[in-house]
Amino acid sequence: MENWKFGELEYTRPDFETAKTFVTGQIEKIKNAKSADEVFSAMAEADDYMDKLRDLYTIISIRHTLDTKDKFYEEENEWFGQQYPLFSPVSVEYVQTLAGSPFRKNIEAKYGKTLFTDIELSIKSFCEKNIPLQQKENLLTDEYQKIMAGCEISFDGKTLNLYGIMKYFEHEDREKRKTAFKAYSDFYHDNEKRLEEIWDELIKIRNEMGRNLGFENFIPLGYMRQGRTDYGVKEVESFRAQVKEVLVPLCEKLYKAQAKRLGIDKVYAFDEKMIFADGNAVPAGDDDFMIEEARKMYHKISPETGEFIDFMIEHDLMDLKNKPGKASTGYMTMIVGKKAPFVFSCFNQTIFDMQVLTHELGHAFAGYMAMRHQPISSYYMESTDIAEIHSMSMEQFSYPYAENFFGKDADKFRFAHLQEAITFVPFGVAVDEFQHICYANENLTPKERTYEWHKLEEKYMPWRTYDNDEFMERGGYWYHKLHIYLYPMYYINYTLTTMGAMEFKSKDHENHEKAWDDYLKLCKCGGSLSYLETLKHANVSNPFEAGSVKKSTAYAAEILLDAIKD
Repeated sequence: MENWKFGELEYTRPDFETAKTFVTGQIEKIKNAKSADEVFSAMAEADDYMDKLRDLYTIISIRHTLDTKDKFYEEENEWFGQQYPLFSPVSVEYVQTLAGSPFRKNIEAKYGKTLFTDIELSIKSFCEKNIPLQQKENLLTDEYQKIMAGCEISFDGKTLNLYGIMKYFEHEDREKRKTAFKAYSDFYHDNEKRLEEIWDELIKIRNEMGRNLGFENFIPLGYMRQGRTDYGVKEVESFRAQVKEVLVPLCEKLYKAQAKRLGIDKVYAFDEKMIFADGNAVPAGDDDFMIEEARKMYHKISPETGEFIDFMIEHDLMDLKNKPGKASTGYMTMIVGKKAPFVFSCFNQTIFDMQVLTHELGHAFAGYMAMRHQPISSYYMESTDIAEIHSMSMEQFSYPYAENFFGKDADKFRFAHLQEAITFVPFGVAVDEFQHICYANENLTPKERTYEWHKLEEKYMPWRTYDNDEFMERGGYWYHKLHIYLYPMYYINYTLTTMGAMEFKSKDHENHEKAWDDYLKLCKCGGSLSYLETLKHANVSNPFEAGSVKKSTAYAAEILLDAIKD
């Protein structure tokens, strides 16, 4: 199917009993193998079969998020979410068999030691008691997504979803921004009771999972789920402390300058996205214009990115336009059998659209390269703490092409985008610390948890002010961050990798060819090395070392401070 399109990919509900029988057969082949080649053959067959199974789940998951009102894919997604955890025991037995094989050294010689590091992590993080808990978790996270996707806010004579209302946060009329932000706040306030209940249930379920594995709570399991093998809670705490020391004061300066630029006494929460008094940068054309300019840009960046973007367009692997019923999220995923990334988002005619075209396509490019340079599918996706370096660095590599997307507003885009990259980091570490607090203190009431967020805003975002919005003032802002519900312990990755992206920005300024060469190394590496090994391979600094935050962000800080000086 050389001319295949995503919409043409067939989905048929699989038979999990048949799948278990097949994988069990491959397990027996590995156990009875008389040579390493027999093991490699059984591995190839088993991996191919399980990849096809995962691809079916990916296809229905994508189609469900494309239209959450489509009953068929809603039901199939829910069915898969209940059935897939039941497949875990045989999947774990398979990797246990590999780990115990007399040909383990041969496997490691061919595929590298990371395969067994990952296998050992999957074995340690598996517990049969957790299967029904995973099923409950899947139902709850799906319910959260449905609530978000079902958002309909009447505003400005229109019915808007979450991405639609967020466009007004950049409106030149301050009163319009304020009322839009209040409408956004009211949506979460109106759903607060059920959102509280879902979060409360998720905390209890996930903590029970952790206790079933012998941990005090979910946190160690959360780190395992993220594939973290060479750092832990203490290193993350030290990183958050560096952010508090180095970046919070810088952000305060940036917001004071923004208030002066806007001619207001202080920047309220509803002003934060309004960077320039005469209006923010906006795309110079419609959605199709932006996609076409992205195609041209990727052809100019490198031969590899040119080949990649043509592949994405040819096979309809991007769904970026906003529409009713579409899930309010953005992501990149993979259809392994086609060696194909897929990118999903909701354009809203702001600089966010450019971020999608670089951030999510940065993820996709990394997957595209890894799928063509790594020998096994378990290496196609890098660890989550590496993944965001690909996306955020691609955002920086796009800066020379900003005129093509924003015309005369290109410099506005570059400044606003860079400021947001830096001011995001304190928020990002607050999200991470919030999760640690919630899982470590399960008995907090819902309102007490929300107040913990309020205290974190005071700690990491002292500039944050709400104007007579009781819900937000007591800490309601955290509800909008879907990662807290859907992807526990993930969010710190965005902040760690911002350091890598800012380092690539500095390196690109010094020597573009060397910076791009290191970036390609990073992308081709996939998940074949651990986090710290991958950083070393791509010549990127360790963000946990003392002074690393200041060093990594020095060039970006210089640019921003120079731009706001009197």
